[in-house]
Amino acid sequence: MYHHSGSVAQQAAGSATGLLDPRGQDSEAILFQRCTWCGTAMYHRVLCPVCRGSELRTERAEGTGTVRHSTVVHRNTPAARNVSLVEMSEGFVVRGRVMGPPIGIHSGDRVRLSTAKDPVRGEPVFQLLDEPYRAWS
Repeated sequence: MYHHSGSVAQQAAGSATGLLDPRGQDSEAILFQRCTWCGTAMYHRVLCPVCRGSELRTERAEGTGTVRHSTVVHRNTPAARNVSLVEMSEGFVVRGRVMGPPIGIHSGDRVRLSTAKDPVRGEPVFQLLDEPYRAWS
C-alpha cells in the first residue's frame, strides 16, 4: 500500500513509483505508467487494470497516437469544442482535445502531442498529422 509522507524522497521517472508526480511533468510530454509484472501501459492508475499489480513504472510517451473516438461538446464553452479519446503508440488511452474544426476530427486520424497540459482545462492537446491530405482519401 502506498503511504505518502513529507519525508519520503520523490523517485525519478522510469522507476517503480506507482503514482505519477505532477510536479515532474513538463508541458511537452505525457507521463504514463507501465506494470512491471505484465507490461500493461496505463494512464493515471493506482493499480494495473489487467493483473491488479501495484508496482508501476513511470515512463515518458513518444507523443503520437490515433483518435479512437471524438465528440463535439457545446456545454460550458462559448464555442463548440471536441473531446477525443486518443490511443497512444505505447498502448494506453488518454482523453484530450484535438486542434482543428470539431466536426473534422474522425476515428482513425493520426495525431501528435502539441501540449501535455492545456492551461485552461488541464488536458492534453493534440494536432492532426494527416490534415493536409484528407481531401486525397
